[in-house]
Amino acid sequence: MPEAPIGRFLEISVYAPNIRESLAFYEALGFEQALVGETWPYPYAVVTDGRVCIGLHGAQIGPMRLTFVLPNLRVQLERLESLGIVFEEVHIATDVFNRALFVDPTGHHVQLVEARTFSPPPFEHPRDTLCGYFSEYGIPTRDLAAACAFWEPLGFVVMEEQREPFPRTELINDYFNLAFYRSRSVRRPVLTFQSEDMHERLTRLRERGLHVSDDMPDTLDESTNGVLIAPEGTQLLLLQSPP
Repeated sequence: MPEAPIGRFLEISVYAPNIRESLAFYEALGFEQALVGETWPYPYAVVTDGRVCIGLHGAQIGPMRLTFVLPNLRVQLERLESLGIVFEEVHIATDVFNRALFVDPTGHHVQLVEARTFSPPPFEHPRDTLCGYFSEYGIPTRDLAAACAFWEPLGFVVMEEQREPFPRTELINDYFNLAFYRSRSVRRPVLTFQSEDMHERLTRLRERGLHVSDDMPDTLDESTNGVLIAPEGTQLLLLQSPP
């Protein structure tokens, strides 16, 4: 299949001041570590359930960002600029790891790198973590039209807005789904997981001593929905899905 203009999703990149603590958190949920390379000059780890990968960076890399792999990045930059991308940072040279950074209309940071920075585990099927099935990466926005108009030329198909359980618009890609959330309660990006038995999963999480927050849209029932906050601050929105 043809490569999307933005490349292929690699990871959600976050600054993790205490990588060991973050690793213990995700592994307790059922995520598995990936084998990382030596690309970055600081501690770095990756956890995955086979659908989403979270890159834990031991240096202050700035706000949480989506990272995509786009081979031959030097050549691709001009094509992306023709689509309206304005790059905030560009690191292209023969003696550096080629990468570039831009910001979307919501203020979310997106990084492009020329090659993978880790090898994913050889899963036959995605792992069934305590969180359920990873469905999408939710970004809060007040200007849905601008956000969709920006991302659609980058290889995402905009779906019809859904009103339940709260207003959200999904953008589908072959490898990774985004969603824009129109909610005053969702102020930061969230990793959204769904399950038909989320009530039982929340019970197991609480039995293991994990705090489940109710900082989520008011339309969601806290007995069947909740939010986990990882040690580095990443928010995992756990939603009850219809049977």
